[in-house]
Amino acid sequence: MDPRVTIAVAEGVADVRLSRADKMNAIDPAMFAALADAIDRLAAMAELRCVVLSGEGRGFCAGLDMAAIAAGGSGLDLAARSHGPANLPQHVAWGWRTLAVPVIAAVHGVALGGGLQIVGGADIRIAHPGTRLAVRELHWGIVPDMAGYALWRGLVRDDHLRELTYSAREFTAAEGLAMGFVTRLADDPRAEAMALARTIAGRSPAAIRAAKRLHGLAGDAGVEAILAAESAEQIALLGSAEQREQVRANLEGRPPAFSPAR
Repeated sequence: MDPRVTIAVAEGVADVRLSRADKMNAIDPAMFAALADAIDRLAAMAELRCVVLSGEGRGFCAGLDMAAIAAGGSGLDLAARSHGPANLPQHVAWGWRTLAVPVIAAVHGVALGGGLQIVGGADIRIAHPGTRLAVRELHWGIVPDMAGYALWRGLVRDDHLRELTYSAREFTAAEGLAMGFVTRLADDPRAEAMALARTIAGRSPAAIRAAKRLHGLAGDAGVEAILAAESAEQIALLGSAEQREQVRANLEGRPPAFSPAR
């Protein structure tokens, strides 16, 4: 079987691609397994600094492959908390949030149903203006259950999310930008995402990881916990070798030279 997901890493940037182009990267049981494996592999990469997530072919992801799942059964235990607080389908979207480094989704063609929930797991979402999006699940008589509600909380206004969920209608990337599903639009989302990833990879790895931890905390924790975490992260960074190198590089007008592994 062809790999459902490919990973290529260069200079700290992981180029992760959904590679079931003949099916518009629709999610079958093998795709669930491949995405979970990709997240686990990335989590183990000490040298990783940023991830770009995209899809090969005509679209990012057309959502669930309902024909494949109906034919063979999903084999998924939705009640099992197999990945921390999540089950397997939730992990393939939520898991991008749990990575220690930023994840940028480059979206084109379609991001429907489960595909849109995977996009929601990214820190930053860059979409082609012609992309078609949908919270598609009610079209099939089911509900979004790949961590969408947890991921969209704080991104998308509640009444917008309700309307799109209840109707299951498609919407444009421009609408997605206005509502919070999309960070920005670009004619070449993957090229834009790779350029941004290289910029992020040039920042202090320790500071980037600290910032992602703080962003992860900010949505749920109380004020006291957030303020304490800010202080703890800053204390660890101030005066460190990486922070001193960042300052020296800025003053000398050169790229910083960080240790290759974190």
